[in-house]
Order: sequence, then structure tokens, then C-alpha cells
Amino acid sequence: MRWQGGRTGGGGVEDRRGLGGGAIAGGGIGVGVLALIGYFFFGIDPSTTTQLASQLGGVGASEQQGQVGTPEDQAGRFVDVIGGNINDVWAQKLNGYTPPKVVIYTQGTPTGCGMGQSAMGPFYCPTDKTVYLDLGFWQEMETKLGASGADFARAYVIAHEFGHHVQTLTGTSDQVRRAQQRARGQGEANQYSVALELQADCYAGVWAKNASAVSNGQVALEPGDIEEGMKTAQAIGDDTLQRRAGGRVSPESFTHGSSAQRVEWLQRGYQSGDPAACDTFSGA
Repeated sequence: MRWQGGRTGGGGVEDRRGLGGGAIAGGGIGVGVLALIGYFFFGIDPSTTTQLASQLGGVGASEQQGQVGTPEDQAGRFVDVIGGNINDVWAQKLNGYTPPKVVIYTQGTPTGCGMGQSAMGPFYCPTDKTVYLDLGFWQEMETKLGASGADFARAYVIAHEFGHHVQTLTGTSDQVRRAQQRARGQGEANQYSVALELQADCYAGVWAKNASAVSNGQVALEPGDIEEGMKTAQAIGDDTLQRRAGGRVSPESFTHGSSAQRVEWLQRGYQSGDPAACDTFSGA
């Protein structure tokens, strides 16, 4: 993926790395936490974030302020460039779009949704309209989950979380929460969660299709990149993660969609480049 010539300073990055904030007791990521990664990998519900952090021994939330601006290291600069490019795409696609904040941190950090932990994977908090990323999770995603290590695969994860921000701005997230409250059981509530997550995958594809046009080619996919993104989508489908955890595949418990669904909606967004193609709710 081409990105190093992209515009910096547009990602809204706050760098909290090195500030501490509550590592998980025992250090490292074991089998139990890996199962949690599979369940909470994207679009984690804020109330669940708080509850899970408490269970894992996270410290209470307190104010933390990191360095705002473009980080000097390559990994941080990547987040800034990609985030800025995603913002540029959505500024054209959505009237009244306002960018989210992006916090990169190490192990744990206070959030508007409770204590964030790296074991939860990348997540978006609608309360403070912020995307939270522990960049050390990339390695875990690749070595433990079998995801791609390509730049575009990582950018896809970031774009998915920005997709949840778009859903907050459009009111889709609130509509889903109300529908889940009216649901006749957990299985029905999960269907709405799956639709929300698949739409965020589709939105990531929309960004990828338009990345080059808004940056004069400075941020752009190269041959093989979309396949690397699909490899990651395949690796983090609910069915794949349930098999990896040694359990049976239980579609009624899916919260993010099957591997095939995640690949399909990423492709739909990329092929169309249009958010209107991302109606994942008609069958929910």
C-alpha cells in the first residue's frame, strides 16, 4: 500500500504511549484473553468495555493527556496519515462529517466508555467519539489470529473503526441500540450487532476505493492489497474465531458476522465506493 507521501496532521492523533494506564495482570495474552479478542475485536459495546476492564483488573479511569499531533515513529505516522485520508474521504461522502479523535496507547488507557485494554482490540467509543488503538495489537492479530501483516490490512482495521464513527454521526448506532432493547431474545439482538459490524466493514471498503482520489494518489492501494484485507476479514469472522477457540460454530451467537460475510461486505464497499451500497440491515 502506498501511504508514506500522504498528508500528515489530519488524523487527529493523541499519542498516550508510555503513559501507563493499567496492564492486564500477568502480562501477555493467554488463551482466555485471546477468546475475548475474538468476541470483542471490533465495535465493542461501551457498557461491555467497562465491565470487561473491571473483570480483567483494569484500573479506574483517570484523566490522561498525551502528545497531540503527528507521531515521529513510522507506526504512529501511519495511523495519522491513514486516519487523515479516511477523514478526507468521509468529508466528501457525508454532509456535516466531523472527524473522530484517535488515541494510540500502550496496554490500557481511560476512555469515555470505561477503561480500555489492549486485549479488547481496536475499538470506537461513541461517548467521546474516539477511536482507540494499541499498536502492539497488530502483532497479536497476525501471530495469534492469522491476519495479514500488510499495511492495507492494518488500514482496514482503522477504517472499520472510523466506520463506527460514521454510524454514530448518522444515528445508525442509536437505532441499533434501540432495536436491540426491543429484541425478543439475544439471538435477535445479535443480528443487529452483526449488521452494524458488516456495515462498518463495507464502509472500510468505501474508503479504500476513494483513498487515491482524495489524496492525488499519495494514499492508494497497490496490486494484492485488497486480497490482504480479505485475508484479515476471513481471519476475524465469528465462525473462524469460534473454531480457533475450540468450540462449535454457533451462528445465533455471532456478533460480527461470518468470515464469508465480512469478506463480502468489504468487497461490496470497495467495488461500489458508495456508502449507499452498505445497507446491511435489510435482512436483519
